[in-house]
Amino acid sequence: MRVDGVLLDVDDTLVDTKGGFAQALTAVAVEYLPHVPADRYPELLAHWRTDPGGYYKRFTRGETDALTQRRLRADLLHRTFGGEPVTEDSFADWDALFWGTFERSWAPFDDSAAALDALRAAGVRIGVVTNAYTELQERKLRAAGLEGVPVLVGVDTLGYGKPHPDVFVEGARRLGTDVARTAYVGDEPTTDARAARDAGLVGVWLDRPGARRDDEHHVDADALRADGIVVLPGLAGLPAALGL
Repeated sequence: MRVDGVLLDVDDTLVDTKGGFAQALTAVAVEYLPHVPADRYPELLAHWRTDPGGYYKRFTRGETDALTQRRLRADLLHRTFGGEPVTEDSFADWDALFWGTFERSWAPFDDSAAALDALRAAGVRIGVVTNAYTELQERKLRAAGLEGVPVLVGVDTLGYGKPHPDVFVEGARRLGTDVARTAYVGDEPTTDARAARDAGLVGVWLDRPGARRDDEHHVDADALRADGIVVLPGLAGLPAALGL
């Protein structure tokens, strides 16, 4: 299998977003949820990442905006862990703490830069397809020292995001590569890898150790491989897995 282009996700693929959210939610807990002991902070992180209210999914479908989904997720987090409601009036201060801490934490994974360099050296085109706003991801990549990767498609490009097949097809079109000879690499087995495969791309699931969300622990990596999806524990093996 040899591809001409590789599209990548940003969050928890190139940038350690899980680590950033952990720092941001710790700051929130200290300020707003002081009754929650530190040994339960992983529960706060798991709640945020799994989005039990489905608010982020609504955002990716174009049904709400980024700030609204974040306020609703904040309120649900507080209600779940016994905090005061997060209202439209109180959200600005809450978000200044949460988002400010999150932005200051943006950092790449140790294998990100080397993998991108290896892909470039192999002569393939690379770009980003993401479920966040294009400008946000451009800033995030710059902060993480990965600004050489163009953000081709964000949730604001088509008005909706993954797992809709149009998103992957548009990414390949903007990359200038045939869909069937384009890989998509992401950390979510369904929204990223399987959806990309279903859209005609080579789907790659980045199954970093310890990085699965609570609702992904049941995922059978061997079953995904049997369905033609590439499963990798890190980015270092990506070029070889794609025949580069």
